[in-house]
Amino acid sequence: MFDLKVIHSVLAQLEEERGIPKEKIIEAIESALATAYKKEYGKRGQIIRATFDMNTGKTDFFQIKMVVDNTQVLLEDEIPADDDERTRFNPEHHIFIDDAKKIKRDAKIDDEMVFPLESKSDFGRIAAQTAKQVIIQKIREAEKVTVLGEFGEKEGTIVTGMVQRIERGNVYFDMGKASGILPYEEQIPGERYRQGEKIRAYLTKVEETPRGVFIRLSRAHPQFLEKLFEVEVPEILGGALEVRAVAREAGSRSKIAVFSSDSHIDPIGSMVGQRGVRVSTVMSELGGEKIDIIEWSEDAKKFVEDALSPAKVQSVTIDNETNTATVEVAEDQQSLAIGKGGQNVRLAAKLTNYRIDIKSVGVVAPKEASADEDATI
Repeated sequence: MFDLKVIHSVLAQLEEERGIPKEKIIEAIESALATAYKKEYGKRGQIIRATFDMNTGKTDFFQIKMVVDNTQVLLEDEIPADDDERTRFNPEHHIFIDDAKKIKRDAKIDDEMVFPLESKSDFGRIAAQTAKQVIIQKIREAEKVTVLGEFGEKEGTIVTGMVQRIERGNVYFDMGKASGILPYEEQIPGERYRQGEKIRAYLTKVEETPRGVFIRLSRAHPQFLEKLFEVEVPEILGGALEVRAVAREAGSRSKIAVFSSDSHIDPIGSMVGQRGVRVSTVMSELGGEKIDIIEWSEDAKKFVEDALSPAKVQSVTIDNETNTATVEVAEDQQSLAIGKGGQNVRLAAKLTNYRIDIKSVGVVAPKEASADEDATI
C-alpha cells in the first residue's frame, strides 16, 4: 500500500527541518484515511477511525459506537415532543447499554465501543493518495508557520525581493519562502520595475490568506525613508541621533525632523554626511526625491519655523486650543513658504502636527534668504 522507506524518509525530514513531530503527521494521515474510508464505504452517522502501522504499512479501520440508555435517545418509531432534546437513535452511531455489556461487561453509558471493520482490497490506491495529500498539506502548513514567524519579526523593516511579475499595476516579488506584493498605491510615482530586478521596500504587514502568506510592501511609506536613513546613519542605530517626525509625498519631496541629546553631534550634519554622501544615497534609492532635513525642537514656534524651510519666517504664533500656527512671512517669501501646489506648507503641517496659516506682511526679505541658499537638500 505504501512505500515505507519513502514515508519514513519524508517524516524524518519534516521532523528535522520543519519541526513537525512524526506522531502529528501519522495522526493526520490516520484521520484522513478514516475520512476517505467513510466516504467510499461508510454509512450515514458512522464514526470511523483508522490506525496506521509505520512498521508494516498496514491500516486497520474501526467503527465507534456510543453507549446510551434508551432514555437518552428517541427510538425510530417515537414522535418527539416540542421540548424533547433527546437525540434520535442511530444503530450506526449508538449502542444500548444492555447490548454493550454483552460485549464488554464493565461498559458504561457514554463509553465508546470499538468494532473492527473489513479491510477493502481496492482501498490501497485511495489510501496511498490520501497519505500523499496529507503530507503535502502538512508541508504547506509548516511552511506557512515558518514564513509567518520569519517575516512577522521583520514587520517595520526594510526587506529585499526580486520582481516576479506585474499585474494590474501591482508588483509581485519573490521573497524566497513567500510572495511579496507592492500595491500600486504604495509605489513611488514614476518608478518602473523590471522582471528579475532586486528591489528594497518597507514591510508593512504579513497577511495569511487561503492562497498562502503574502508580504505587503511599500516604497511610499514615510517609515521607508526613516529606515533608509537608519541604514546610512550609524548614529541613529547607536541611539545618539533620533528621528522624531517624518512627512512625505513619495517621489516628490519629504521632510524629516531629527534630534540629538548629545551637544557634540550635529543632527543635520550627521544625516547629510561628508559631502552629502549619506543623504545622496537615500535620495538615489527614492529616485531623486528631495529631502529637507530639519532639527526637531521642543519650542513649537522654532519647530514650525524650521519646518517651513526653505522660506524665511518673520514670526510664528501658536494657538494650542485650535492646534493652529499662524506664520508671518515677507511678501517675496510667501510663495516659497506655501510651495508649489501648497506642498511645502502641507508637509510642514504633517511634520509638526499643526494647522499652519501663512500670512504675508509688506516687507521684502533680505536677498540672502533664497531657496538656493537654504539648507534644503
